[in-house]
Order: sequence, then structure tokens, then C-alpha cells
Amino acid sequence: MTPDPQPADDRDLLLHRRVDAPPAALYRCWTEPDLLKRWFAPEPWTVPEAEVDLRVGGASRIVMRGPDGTHYPSRGVYLEVVPDARLVFTDAFVDAWTPAPKPFMTVILTFAPEEEGRTRYTVRVRHWSAADRERHESLGFHQGWGRCADQMARLAETL
Repeated sequence: MTPDPQPADDRDLLLHRRVDAPPAALYRCWTEPDLLKRWFAPEPWTVPEAEVDLRVGGASRIVMRGPDGTHYPSRGVYLEVVPDARLVFTDAFVDAWTPAPKPFMTVILTFAPEEEGRTRYTVRVRHWSAADRERHESLGFHQGWGRCADQMARLAETL
């Protein structure tokens, strides 16, 4: 088994999971709006809206709703799309190549096949600065993204 990747520098946050589902199932969870709505926010949060234009330069828009009913929209643009293997997106752009007011991160997702139909799922979140990474970590990156990864894994195992 290949070892999990390590942070490249002090701007990276990493999350790893081994999932009892093939890479194609995890990829579908990330790229199909109806599936995104089922796992993308840590419960009891929900995702009432998800839009995906799955192509390099295509935009995504996901709205999370907190338990108090407040909506938190998130926009980004895909930088790389490799079906069933890799997705890269950033919030540095809001659509097409329109710059965001304050870029925060670029996300690199990999779905590596392992024995017996399993997947090594890796999330690498690269930030513009170490301060941005520290802020993201203090906001609960590992807990929030970890809970979402577990929710996604449960969904992927049913596909």
C-alpha cells in the first residue's frame, strides 16, 4: 500500500480516508449535484442547492444551510477534471475566470484505487498563506471535512 501524501509546506491541510467503494462512486459523489446535496455539509447542516459545470473553467456553486436557517454560498471554478481519479478546484475565481474578492484555497481531490474495490481518498487543501491555513484549521477543517468525508463514504458505499 502506498503511504498517504504529506503536506508540501505550511499552507497545506490534508485529509485521508480509505473507503469501501470504487473511485467512480466517490467521483460521482463530488460531481453529481443530487449526490452532493446528500453529504457535502456536516449534519445537522444541509445543502439545499448545488450546481456543477464539470469542465476545466466550469463553475460550481454550493449553498450550505446552517441549523438556524442561514445560507452560506460557496463558489469556485474547476482547474482539472480527470474522471474517477482527480478533481482540482479553487475559490480564487467565482465563474469563468472572474477573480474572487478574496481567494482562500485550492482543493485537490484524488481517488486512488486500492485492492478489493476500495479507494484511497485524499483531500489536499492549499491556502494562499500560512495564516489562511491556520484560520481554516481553527474553523474546524479536520472535524467538518472529516464528518463530510465519512458521510460521503457511507453514500458512496451504496452506489
